[in-house]
Amino acid sequence: MKIAFVTEDGVSISKHFGRALSYIVVEIDGKTVKGKESRLKIGCAHSHGSTEEGANEEALKHRQMSDPISDCSIVVSGGMGFGAYQSLMLKGIRAMITDIDLIDDAVARYIEGKLEDHPELLH
Repeated sequence: MKIAFVTEDGVSISKHFGRALSYIVVEIDGKTVKGKESRLKIGCAHSHGSTEEGANEEALKHRQMSDPISDCSIVVSGGMGFGAYQSLMLKGIRAMITDIDLIDDAVARYIEGKLEDHPELLH
């Protein structure tokens, strides 16, 4: 199983999915970390879809942001907008929102079965 962590520095989990520049993808087999790699996140930045054209542009950005992690089962972020959340779920990627700061701490909690999802942090 592969889990993508949204990051700006390769160590901490970004508080905003849309603004982060990359992912750290961690491959987990049972209780063992099999690998870790960095992937560039395409389409990051912000646009607001107040018009139909803007909404289509926003949907395209969400798809572009999720393309590099299409082989992942889960994406973990410290915060995320509803549009990005829905786009990931429609693509079959579970979005988890965490209050944990460091990727390694979140990986350890996931392996222990103790990584909590905080959907109240969606915006």
